[in-house]
Amino acid sequence: MSLDAPVKDNLAAIARCLGRRIEDLVVIVLDRPRHERLIGDIRATGARIRLIGDGDLSAGITAALVGTGVHAVMGTGGAPEGVLTAAAMRCLNGEIFARLVINKPEDEERCRAMGITDFKKVYRSQDLARGERVIFAATGVTDGHLMKGVRFFGDGIRTSSVIMQNDPHRIRFIDSIHVAQDANVRIHF
Repeated sequence: MSLDAPVKDNLAAIARCLGRRIEDLVVIVLDRPRHERLIGDIRATGARIRLIGDGDLSAGITAALVGTGVHAVMGTGGAPEGVLTAAAMRCLNGEIFARLVINKPEDEERCRAMGITDFKKVYRSQDLARGERVIFAATGVTDGHLMKGVRFFGDGIRTSSVIMQNDPHRIRFIDSIHVAQDANVRIHF
């Protein structure tokens, strides 16, 4: 895998690693005008695309979980989401390849102020989520592949969360009901 390689080469490498054909891969891409060329390149390989309007963090996690039917996420997203995805990848034995996108002089100035001078550096999970022990926690806001979004009912709220850690590797899904303090307890399943 290389961020500088053509899309077809990266998808071929992913297919080889997974023991699949490129045509069997499902790649998630944020549905944005900036990804038009990327989408065309993916389609040209025969891989399938799942376009999403938001939720690139959840998509990254989904790609690292066996049985989800998602094999990769490609495209440009936010740096905070990239760091959070890297933490999740550390917990899932997955990997991320990322590079800063510098579009304007202010971006470069901001990076330099943070001590970043190598704008071509490729960051991986270990670079973005450092440390021996990593814990990742998230609660669904809207419905997604991993978790249901927040659901309101007469006397409270129901949430769906995931907590992961890398040492030992463990994933927990938590379904919680938050009952209003003045409510008569009636739980709806």
